[in-house]
Amino acid sequence: MDRDTIIASANRITIKVGSSLLLKEEGSLDFHFLEKLSENIADLISKGKEVILVSSGAIGLGRQELNIRKRSNSISFKQTLASIGQARLMNVYYRLFQQYNLLVGQILLSGVDLSRRSSYLNARNTFLTLLKFKIIPVVNENDTVAVEEIKFGDNDTLSALVAGLIDANLLIIFSDIEGLYTSDPRTNSKAKLIKEVDDVDEKIEKISLSASIEGRVGGMQTKIKAAKIATRSGIPVIIGGGERNFLGRIFAGEERGTLFLPKKDGLTSRKKWIAYAHLLAGTVVVDDGARRALIVEGKSLLAAGIVEITGNFEVGDSVSLLDMNSEEFARGIVHYSSKELKKIKGTKSSLIVKQLGYKYYDEVVHRDNLVIL
Repeated sequence: MDRDTIIASANRITIKVGSSLLLKEEGSLDFHFLEKLSENIADLISKGKEVILVSSGAIGLGRQELNIRKRSNSISFKQTLASIGQARLMNVYYRLFQQYNLLVGQILLSGVDLSRRSSYLNARNTFLTLLKFKIIPVVNENDTVAVEEIKFGDNDTLSALVAGLIDANLLIIFSDIEGLYTSDPRTNSKAKLIKEVDDVDEKIEKISLSASIEGRVGGMQTKIKAAKIATRSGIPVIIGGGERNFLGRIFAGEERGTLFLPKKDGLTSRKKWIAYAHLLAGTVVVDDGARRALIVEGKSLLAAGIVEITGNFEVGDSVSLLDMNSEEFARGIVHYSSKELKKIKGTKSSLIVKQLGYKYYDEVVHRDNLVIL
């Protein structure tokens, strides 16, 4: 699938903008950027496209409202700023889109919201209903209640999860530079823009570490992580910016930013949830034979192939599967608790009853509840 086809067929688009673009250096809103953004989004909607906007900026606006310059790592302090700033942020978007007779709807999400399958599906239904009424969902992490253990960590990741949740055709992540470069173009004049990425592999991830220092939470590294999540879900991604009319120029057919091509075997809705939305409760290390059976042969994980367990988890929790080099290669939902697995690791399925006195299943992680990363 080429760029022109991707752009032309994108009818449901998730757009992510960060604080470094919304706010000027002194902390005030960049209305020139916001006005162009809202104009471009309104134009897309007028052409029959659906748009979901993932927007940062609440904490920065809260700081401006209270005229507070100092920064603090206090969670309650940041949550207070987010509470104040989020109201201001939504008011700004309301006024901007009102000019085009468009309404906005606020959706605040935390990791727990998407980790539970029921609330994951409820969130999806809310998004789809808003879009049905041609209302623009404006999404942010629910910073007022989220704590470190349940935070997405950055809105780049959140945008990829939202794109997967609502089956978007395209994810556009704004940056303050044109796209992914071979190195940071601000410090290396020989840095070259990478126009297209077929696979977010280790090489691309390493490039992202030095490609840009953009952003106040994420930067290019988190954008590449988001691209990996979205493309694995079958969603193409464009990362770039460095100009106010970036969005308009993309849909005018210009080759802007870096395009990340989607995987052909995109994950199903349930698999997307298992892989990226369900909070990880622990890790399970497996031997080489089990790893091969999972990746090459498409088998389920049995207790016999388990070497080590870390974390405290219960039946139905999601865990990370690691190989003997402690590298993650899969995620899945377990049929046994960590306490039970410590008793039956390395045990043949036929001997589980002897070890535990009972047996739920032969499989520790069934293939249907497993995603290879």
